[in-house]
Amino acid sequence: MKQLVRMTAVVILLTAALLYMTYWLNTSEGYRGNDTLTIYNWGDYIDPELIARFEQETGIKVIYQTFDSNEAMMTKIAQGGTSYDISIPSEYAISKMKQEGLLLPIDASKIPNLKYVDKRFMNLPFDRGNQYSIPYFWGTVGILYNREMLGGREIHGWADLWDESLRNQILLVDGAREVIGMSLNTLGYSLNDTDEEHLQEALRKLNQLTPNVKAIVGDEIKMLLAGEEAAVGVVWSGDASKIISENDKLEYVVPQEGTNLWFDNMVIPKTATNIEGAYKFMNFILDPEVNAKNTEYVGYSTPNAEALKLLPKELAGDERFYPSPELASRLEVYENLGPRMLSHFNELFLLFKMHRK
Repeated sequence: MKQLVRMTAVVILLTAALLYMTYWLNTSEGYRGNDTLTIYNWGDYIDPELIARFEQETGIKVIYQTFDSNEAMMTKIAQGGTSYDISIPSEYAISKMKQEGLLLPIDASKIPNLKYVDKRFMNLPFDRGNQYSIPYFWGTVGILYNREMLGGREIHGWADLWDESLRNQILLVDGAREVIGMSLNTLGYSLNDTDEEHLQEALRKLNQLTPNVKAIVGDEIKMLLAGEEAAVGVVWSGDASKIISENDKLEYVVPQEGTNLWFDNMVIPKTATNIEGAYKFMNFILDPEVNAKNTEYVGYSTPNAEALKLLPKELAGDERFYPSPELASRLEVYENLGPRMLSHFNELFLLFKMHRK
């Protein structure tokens, strides 16, 4: 009997210890409910001062984690290891996450500042009615080049990157959709093209670019281009804006053949534990004054019409980052190609990387 009592006591103590450990781990991971908000975002994609301001105004502590690709973000959210309250995926990823049941529906009545968002950026095909997402930033994929390093030469489109004079001078972003899409556009195809003959042609075209490619890199592309480690880079427009602010020898161009027009939106993952905090953060970010400050820090284009009015005229009127309707007509939004085709794009990109070695 005493042995049974002792065993029962041991079980109770172990259970208590496990419960405490679970609580402690959850607390450290940001699972504390209404007093903590866990945000999963791209690197360097928000003004840190705004996080501190949000914490001060609401009393909610922000745990901020970053990802470097939509695919990595979707995998982690699908696994459910961390209870993210807000994430900021791109349009095709939002479409995929909706299909896989990874998102909670949005209650727009809890985001009064949504009224400041330009209607052009609402009700887009990847999320009709904005049932699951709220606009954050938008932009393009284009070419950043150093005029002096190129001897005053100008670049107008993707085709220019294959010029022999650019040997070992180009940095590419580490993204399958961006790089394969660039090659497809160069050949006159849609960057959403899934025709196998066209994709193989795009791979062969990329392989011909190999002598000109110095490296395929991530976030460090900003530092490398600003420091003139390479003359040309394929980058996102917001990164281009920040790099230009550090080195005015650089010029950004939206390729004449066409390119990607992308949208990043705020979403609430199904694992969220602080939904009310998520709404407070969304509303905070959409406040025009806050949004303008965030836009100046990040460098990407804001969908917030009122915030746009608060930006310096040289920024708000810059067609490189706020394209004219004529230029915008040549841009394409990434479509959700499905898991099989996305995997194939990644395979083609890997083959290109292997060809460089």
